[in-house]
Amino acid sequence: MEQTSPINKEPINKEKNAVASAAIRVRGLRTQFGSQVIHDGLDLTVWCGEVLGLVGGSGTGKSVLMRTIIGLNRPAGGDIELLNEPIRMDAVEAPTKKLQGRFGMMFQDGALFSSQTVAQNIQAPMLERGGIPTDLMNELTQLKIQMVGLPAEAGTKYPSELSGGMRKRASLARALALDPQVVFLDEPTAGLDPIGAAGFDELIRDLQRSLNLTVVMVTHDLDSLAAICDRIAVLIDQKITVGTLEELIRHPHPWIQDYFHGPRARAAFQFNEGGENGDQS
Repeated sequence: MEQTSPINKEPINKEKNAVASAAIRVRGLRTQFGSQVIHDGLDLTVWCGEVLGLVGGSGTGKSVLMRTIIGLNRPAGGDIELLNEPIRMDAVEAPTKKLQGRFGMMFQDGALFSSQTVAQNIQAPMLERGGIPTDLMNELTQLKIQMVGLPAEAGTKYPSELSGGMRKRASLARALALDPQVVFLDEPTAGLDPIGAAGFDELIRDLQRSLNLTVVMVTHDLDSLAAICDRIAVLIDQKITVGTLEELIRHPHPWIQDYFHGPRARAAFQFNEGGENGDQS
């Protein structure tokens, strides 16, 4: 079945060769901390150019999954490929060294360096990569600041001088510093008011279109799920269930039913889809 985006209703680009069109492939993933198993036999494919929302109850390992995919957590078993590069924790070099610059990560709290200006924060990945002339680095920094909708003067400010929404945008600019193909966003609209959250959703949508990004987004924001996600992945029972919003609304699992048929969900889906999804049972 051809899957379409709720943003622009254009088909997700899937080639017949799944390896060629998959940005992320996870097979048989097992993660655990001590005796606590978080994921067991988890399989996931994220297609190039899609926006995938990642949801689940507390403790299901949403952020753990993202951190494991980018090599920050060591899995207990399974295979991970990011942009056709295997992520191996037992490698001599960093597991994502070959992918430097090809993916970006926006952490939930922003993780900006408080002692550095916004411009210096954005330049941090450029300096780590090395080989970029100072003049070009300054030019690229201003471009990223403009790209995320911040005023030019924001570059000289420290994170403590910015509003919560501006810090989110600065963190996104840093994630985009090296022109990645894949961007991971951990709760990007958390803490924002509805207007700020809607503006951030629109920013993500516009950047995904203009830069042809693949976006993986952990979120509890039901409006975001309805407005910008091509598919939604639900972490449940140590595994994952993936589908379009329409498919998941009809899924029989009790937790999924409760999540997608609660009052907040129905209100969000009716608002974003003109009632098309909210009336389904």
